[in-house]
Amino acid sequence: MVEKIKVIKSTSIPIMRDNIDTDQLIPKQFLKNILKTGYGKNLFYDWRYEKPHQPNPDFILNKPERQGAEILIAGDNFGCGSSREHAVWALKDWGFRVVIAGGYSDIFYMNSTKNGFLAIILPKDQRDFLASAPADAEITVDLPNQEVRYQGRAFHFEIDPLWKHKFVNGLDDIAITMDYKQQIEDYEASIPSFD
Repeated sequence: MVEKIKVIKSTSIPIMRDNIDTDQLIPKQFLKNILKTGYGKNLFYDWRYEKPHQPNPDFILNKPERQGAEILIAGDNFGCGSSREHAVWALKDWGFRVVIAGGYSDIFYMNSTKNGFLAIILPKDQRDFLASAPADAEITVDLPNQEVRYQGRAFHFEIDPLWKHKFVNGLDDIAITMDYKQQIEDYEASIPSFD
């Protein structure tokens, strides 16, 4: 099971760069942990720190007024590069629940959906409008209605109905398989024994 996503109202962080790759999201030297937690402190490490663990005060993730944001707004081709699932784990561990970009690498998108992390595609003009939101302004992501809303404007986004069902109901692949538990047990019982 993963956390359900229905309506998220949150402040946001805009990092309007194109081609943010997985090595920028979580550099390779931090991939030693086999758990899905503990990566958030190293998210955007090379941009976030001037020296080892000395925060760059100019980088947006380090600004006090931006803490607690659950929505990341980015450029095109987000999550390109290597296939590391750790990139999604780092985003989630930092506290993001949604990223809104112009597009994603296929592998990053699939890693997001498998980990209950909502990746939304919106065109540049809509993302630019959302990125202009002040640090204390809330943006609403309404998954059941497939809308992102801010300042009276609503932007529709597409999502595969199966992924939408999984997010809204907090289901992962294992939970969906368990819905078929009785059928699986019936099938297994029907297999002849060769004892």
